[in-house]
Amino acid sequence: MTSHDRPARARRPRGRLIALILAIGVNLLFVGVLVFSVTWQNREPAAVTAELYAPPSADLTPLPAARLPEVAPPRPLPAPPQLPPVPAPAPKPPPAPPPVPSQADIELKAKQEAAKQQEAKREAEQKAKQEAKRQAEQQAKALASMQAQAQRELQTREDAERLRRQAEAEAQMRAQAEQEAQARAQQAAAATARSRAEADWIDRIRSKIRSNVNLPPEISGNPEAIFDVVQLPTGEVLTVRMKQSSGIPAYDDAVQRAIVKSSPLPPPPSPDLFQRELVLRFHPHEP
Repeated sequence: MTSHDRPARARRPRGRLIALILAIGVNLLFVGVLVFSVTWQNREPAAVTAELYAPPSADLTPLPAARLPEVAPPRPLPAPPQLPPVPAPAPKPPPAPPPVPSQADIELKAKQEAAKQQEAKREAEQKAKQEAKRQAEQQAKALASMQAQAQRELQTREDAERLRRQAEAEAQMRAQAEQEAQARAQQAAAATARSRAEADWIDRIRSKIRSNVNLPPEISGNPEAIFDVVQLPTGEVLTVRMKQSSGIPAYDDAVQRAIVKSSPLPPPPSPDLFQRELVLRFHPHEP
């Protein structure tokens, strides 16, 4: 070993000491920065106050500047929470192969299918029977309704025909009654006119006979004498017969002579009013 190698070995511990001191200083500086930053972020902001004064019109003194609040720097975001690891799903076991059906299972399944087909066939037949029965009932109801409607229409037509015949009969009866009433009225009017004409004719005959009566003196009362007179169509008197005496023979004889003297008698106004036999009544004192 030479003298040159010894100083070199003496300088190696000194370099290590400097490196250790630098590392400690850096760590202390990093800790100080962390403490300062935490203290600075947790410090409450100071309150800011400002006073404002309205300047007078003549005084233009500027207002004192307001102190702005100190803006705090943003806080660092918290670190996201660490999620627990998701376990991997367990592998699914492979599906088991389907069992191979035996001959008995095949025969049982065939029997079940046949039974199902038979049951479905019976249900279809039952439904078909029920549907046919329902249609038959509906047709029967429709036929009964049509028959009832036809019967009602026939009854309505018969009632209408009966009412028409009844109305015609009543109208005919009313017309006949009106005709009979008119005929009776005409007959009554004719009879009244005939009676009036006959009465007028008889009055003219009696007036002519009374004009030829010579009344006897001293006749008391107003007795009635009735005579039956037979005449010809020309008015000539054939016979005179006293039917009822007045009780005064002289008056009866005077009337009988006047009847004969009045021949021929006045004719009727119409030939159909002529009467061969007349019944004439006389009173001594006629109204």
